[in-house]
Amino acid sequence: MFQRIFGRERHANRAITEALYAQIVAAARQTVFYSHWNVPDTPLGRFEMLSLHMFLFQHRLRGQGGVAQEVAQVLIDEFFLDVDHSLRELGIGDVGVPKRMKKLAKMFYGRTAAYDDALERNDRDGLTAALARNVRPDAGAWLEAPLLADYVIDAGNQLATQPSDSIVSGTLVFPVAKGD
Repeated sequence: MFQRIFGRERHANRAITEALYAQIVAAARQTVFYSHWNVPDTPLGRFEMLSLHMFLFQHRLRGQGGVAQEVAQVLIDEFFLDVDHSLRELGIGDVGVPKRMKKLAKMFYGRTAAYDDALERNDRDGLTAALARNVRPDAGAWLEAPLLADYVIDAGNQLATQPSDSIVSGTLVFPVAKGD
């Protein structure tokens, strides 16, 4: 009881949150996405990749109760706090941040619905189209989209094999994207 009152448990939970979020960010920042697969190395391109990896994390823990559900919620909150902070670093003022946050939240949830639908139906072509539509809407034909779709499928499969207890303890392993 005293540990809880004095924050030891809270500190441990914060360490887990930070570890998981750092692993999600590291996976989203793999250089191959930007150097070989032509994901735009822009704030919006990085948002797309971070959103994609956050979706994969949320998809993995979906439907689980208890601690897993709590961790999933804390991580989505952390994600949106990070997005808010990034907007402010880009020079968006206090008046403009809420409007942009609303737009970005709508984008995130729209994308996750499309990705989730494609993964649930095991529809690689649908996933490829959704990724192309969201990550490179200006590109016309994005030749690397199937590579990203394969990565997402592999990541979903790899995350599915990781025990929930391990994930909620702070260990999350994404696949390494190959630069072929």
